[in-house]
Amino acid sequence: MLKLVSGGGGQDWACSVAEAGLGGEEAAFEVARPGDLEEVGRGGSGWGCAGISGSVPAAGMLQAGSAGPARGRQDAEELGELVGEGEERPACHPPPSALRLLNRKPQGGSGEIKTSENDLQRGRLRRGSRAPVTSSMGDYGGQAEHSTSLVPGAPAGASAAAVNGLLHNGFHQLPVQPPRFCSRSPVGDSAPAPPRLLLQPELQPQPPPPQHDSPAKKCRLRRRMDSGKKNRPPFPWFGMDIGGTLVKLVYFEPKDITAEEEQEEVENLKSIRKYLTSNTAYGKTGIRDVHLELKNLTMCGRKGNLHFIRFPSCAMHRFIQMGSEKNFSSLHTTLCATGGGAFKFEEDFRMIANLQLHKLDELDCLIQGLLYVDSVGFNGKPECYYFENPTNPELCQKKPYCLDNPYPMLLVNMGSGVSILAVYSKDNYKRVTGTSLGGGTFLGLCCLLTGCETFEEALEMAAKGDSTNVDKLVKDIYGGDYERFGLQGSAVASSFGNMMSKEKRDSISKEDLARATLVTITNNIGSIARMCALNENIDRVVFAGNFLRINMVSMKLLAYAMDFWSKGQLKALFLEHEGYFGAVGALLELFKMTDDQ
Repeated sequence: MLKLVSGGGGQDWACSVAEAGLGGEEAAFEVARPGDLEEVGRGGSGWGCAGISGSVPAAGMLQAGSAGPARGRQDAEELGELVGEGEERPACHPPPSALRLLNRKPQGGSGEIKTSENDLQRGRLRRGSRAPVTSSMGDYGGQAEHSTSLVPGAPAGASAAAVNGLLHNGFHQLPVQPPRFCSRSPVGDSAPAPPRLLLQPELQPQPPPPQHDSPAKKCRLRRRMDSGKKNRPPFPWFGMDIGGTLVKLVYFEPKDITAEEEQEEVENLKSIRKYLTSNTAYGKTGIRDVHLELKNLTMCGRKGNLHFIRFPSCAMHRFIQMGSEKNFSSLHTTLCATGGGAFKFEEDFRMIANLQLHKLDELDCLIQGLLYVDSVGFNGKPECYYFENPTNPELCQKKPYCLDNPYPMLLVNMGSGVSILAVYSKDNYKRVTGTSLGGGTFLGLCCLLTGCETFEEALEMAAKGDSTNVDKLVKDIYGGDYERFGLQGSAVASSFGNMMSKEKRDSISKEDLARATLVTITNNIGSIARMCALNENIDRVVFAGNFLRINMVSMKLLAYAMDFWSKGQLKALFLEHEGYFGAVGALLELFKMTDDQ
């Protein structure tokens, strides 16, 4: 199909071609001189347009095939067009020397390819100097045969579309650098050869931009490509759990680094690994729990050690600033993080350290991390344990527990606050309830009552105190046991009940207050957990969270409460890596992201 559109006032012409033989492409031609139309139209020989011989443009618009069937590849002369009152006017043929080709993609699905004359008026085509060319165009098997390029350096047989650089897909730039020309030769050997017209600079293929990346960035890109081939992320591998009181960080230290990897490793990656693994303390508040390190662990096909690091959430901005100073973004652009702080500090990570946080649900990460660490064990020992004979202080002792078949279980996560989950499978769980009285409550009250500053200091004071000086017991009310309901006289009837007496207040110590605070929070959590276990018909209760870190007092209290009040039906279970499971789950998500990509 051929369409020739006047540019208005006889200034320019646009010609579009659509035919099955052309592959649905479109060619647009511009008439360089309006006078050429009249000269060739009156006496010039026929000319070929994009593989359709004998096309007939008229002053307004002439569409081949609109009044009759197409002639195919016949070389017969064209008929004139009727104008006015039946007057026949000879067809006006733009000279080949005035045409220039612009390749276009078809618009719509109608089969008719339309070229707007506005493209010509916007300057997308321009007139260039004329030069002779000896290319030709003919028909073969119903397809338009593209002209052969005569550009110096072009391969023999290259198509015109490949030469002028307009039909390539935009992803692979053509290597030829000299100015490009495009042309179409007329049908028949008697017509003069058309000129070679210079394309606009913006239409010529551009060389690839020069690379000015730093060696560190090139190394990072190369490491990412190598890791992508092996379906694992580039080092370093981190997982973060940013809680309300503590930030938990797990770091995988590879121990199977090859000599080639060590040689290509960038300096700041070596610096980060050395800094994290050669220190047990970072500043005044950062701690690496060396006793929890998992050794000779295989993760994502690499062997190494998993380190566990913690620091207060109030120091988060200093951590982000350190990441910026150590140029951590040159190694990673995304960190997997969970906990409320992943949302709270997202903007700070992006603005200060140029890092994006991949935010993850904290309860999902908690369960995934717990199940993973239990599956790999604790350096040859079970991760889970319980206390045998919890109601007898003299016989109470720690025993390992196999959690190979953990479902169903009641998971009590004791952090700043407390969440209680009923877990029925790896991907099937629900949050039953929770309480706002958790580890944050204990530390906050201890700071107010005793003047302590840290969790460790509060626990140390609690270990030396006596809560019975602060709490009112059953025996303080009954003078002994409440036998009808089986309440022992040593049971707490009212937490801090004795503080109503000025005499009692004057006689207590800070250690007593710390111990009473710890017992109050622990008893409240144990009571809620027991009721949830009964409602959900679950007999295994797993306690986790940093509230239990170095907190033997609370663990034994919980074990006692579960066993005593259930008459031995409920078993309290504990985990060696108390509060790090969320961070481990975030690290595992880093590997899943690589699998998805």
